[in-house]
Amino acid sequence: MFTGIIEAFGTVKEVIANGGNKTFWLHSPLGPELKVDQSLSHNGVCLTVEEVQQEHYRVTAVEETLEKTNLHTWGPGTLVNLERSLLPSSRLDGHFVQGHVDTTGILEHIEDKEGSWELQFWYPKAFAPLVIEKGSIALNGISLTVFNVRKKHFTVAIIPYTYSHTNLHRLQEGGIVNLEFDLLGKYINRKLLL
Repeated sequence: MFTGIIEAFGTVKEVIANGGNKTFWLHSPLGPELKVDQSLSHNGVCLTVEEVQQEHYRVTAVEETLEKTNLHTWGPGTLVNLERSLLPSSRLDGHFVQGHVDTTGILEHIEDKEGSWELQFWYPKAFAPLVIEKGSIALNGISLTVFNVRKKHFTVAIIPYTYSHTNLHRLQEGGIVNLEFDLLGKYINRKLLL
């Protein structure tokens, strides 16, 4: 379980294809603090640390993960948002994020608000019941509040701190992001459909 508050960046150093899977070697200042079998959020995707070598570590994404996330686009040099698992004694500064990405979205428009930015995203209409005005969403693992919600679009406002301390500053129009919708909303929606 995560909070959507990004701790550090990781940089992809190597990508190795293994059948339908991909193994990634990343470099991060968190490396020396990681241990094998630890869960770590990568752009909102929970991956298990398989090997650690000082500031470098290895994770693998299976075919299902590659199909539902933006991990299939990763190559050497890709900047990744990282967050370690929530400790029971921690404050919950964002919202509950599982690290189980539901789908991807596409950045349609960036508006510079002279001190902040508004980013408008497209997402699949099938997920519309899970996006509510002023609700929470995990976007590349970042806990954000959505507004201007429509059936296939929503907007988020980005403050300077979030812009510079996440990989959003590298995102361009047309870029693909990972989306995880609010856990409580998913359970309520499921109950209503039964």
